Amino acid sequence: MEETENTERREEIFSEVVRAGKRTYFFDVKETRNKERYLTITESKRRFNNESGKFFYEKHKLFLYKEDFEKFSNGLKSVIDFIESSKSPEPPVVDEPEKTDSETLPVTDLPEVKFEDLDAGETTEETKTEE
Repeated sequence: MEETENTERREEIFSEVVRAGKRTYFFDVKETRNKERYLTITESKRRFNNESGKFFYEKHKLFLYKEDFEKFSNGLKSVIDFIESSKSPEPPVVDEPEKTDSETLPVTDLPEVKFEDLDAGETTEETKTEE
């Protein structure tokens, strides 16, 4: 048991706590056994259980790995800018790769996929493809 506790302590490199109203956010930098660092973002909310009559903490975690930091940061900044200004940001200019013979369908020809459709194991009429 002591070895497990020491391993958990070693993994955490840095931590920042942000209290925001009824929520608390924990930003924890951790390290894998291979010395790769990653970020965990935990949202903690205090809730009341009517059945037991006691408070408990509901937690949600997000793991963010180093190779995704830039894309995550750009997306977060874009969304925050939109919320603060109510204006959509200009899309970034990206060089298009050379087209090949096995080019995929243009985005406009792809079926619309909704977040609700991503439920594992279920297929809706909109997301079925013709065979």
